Amino acid sequence: MRYNTTLFFIFLSFGIFAQESTISGKLKSTRNNEELDYVNIGIANKNVGTVSNSKGIFKLRLNKKVIPNDTIVFSHIGFETKKILVSQLKDSNNTIEMIPSENTLKEVVVSFKKPKPKQFGRSSKGLGLMHSNFFYTFDKTVDDYLSRERGMEFRIKKDCIVENLNFNITTNEFKSVKFRLNFYKIENDLPTKILIEKDIIFEVKDNKLGLFTVDLKPYDIYLDKEMGDIAVTIQWIESIKTDAKSKFFSISTAASATEKSFYRERNMANWSKSGQSLTFYLNTMCQ
Repeated sequence: MRYNTTLFFIFLSFGIFAQESTISGKLKSTRNNEELDYVNIGIANKNVGTVSNSKGIFKLRLNKKVIPNDTIVFSHIGFETKKILVSQLKDSNNTIEMIPSENTLKEVVVSFKKPKPKQFGRSSKGLGLMHSNFFYTFDKTVDDYLSRERGMEFRIKKDCIVENLNFNITTNEFKSVKFRLNFYKIENDLPTKILIEKDIIFEVKDNKLGLFTVDLKPYDIYLDKEMGDIAVTIQWIESIKTDAKSKFFSISTAASATEKSFYRERNMANWSKSGQSLTFYLNTMCQ
């Protein structure tokens, strides 16, 4: 009997995690108990990921691939990465504290005698026939967009200071979309670790269409020629729909034999690449 009972509980546990479920809660700092907004949350290689909202509240949907021993990773610039097993969290009302990390970054003072403007990426809008969309056909709600990323590969061959990021919006059915700007090192032809330890958040308002510019001068972003190939992406972290049917937000793109775009469906999901060139570029001043 004991053997059969044990088997029953094993199969019951497996059955629970073989179905889709949700883990939710709130993220706080151990320093002052403040809520942590826009924390990246995900499980590696399981296509499971999301971002906490402006009040630190999160809802992580687990798919059928997730098992109790999988690790949920919580990451935020300025804080130590937190790792917790799925089995250690309740379905709801979890309170997770993150520890501030010591700032070990050295201030970089850059002085160019005769800097020259240089553009990285494609500024042409093309014929407007191709679009890179943040909406997928299997998305059930706008929450499925959370932590989704799109971006381009840039080859850094000079020392440069970044002035702004620009991209061309061809469809926008949202009253507001907030994005995080990320800079990644490229290894084995895919984005890997974060290069810029600054949390850069910007907002696209009022169904904005056409060229959108993000002023990056206040962030003092320095690109060293030793970086080589990097990926620059925008990550969806929050949105307000114009109406109940809102779902499309896209950037113009074109097929390219020489350039690469990167995308991933969720934070910590596997990166994919394509021979596409988004209208997505950096304006810089270089040595």
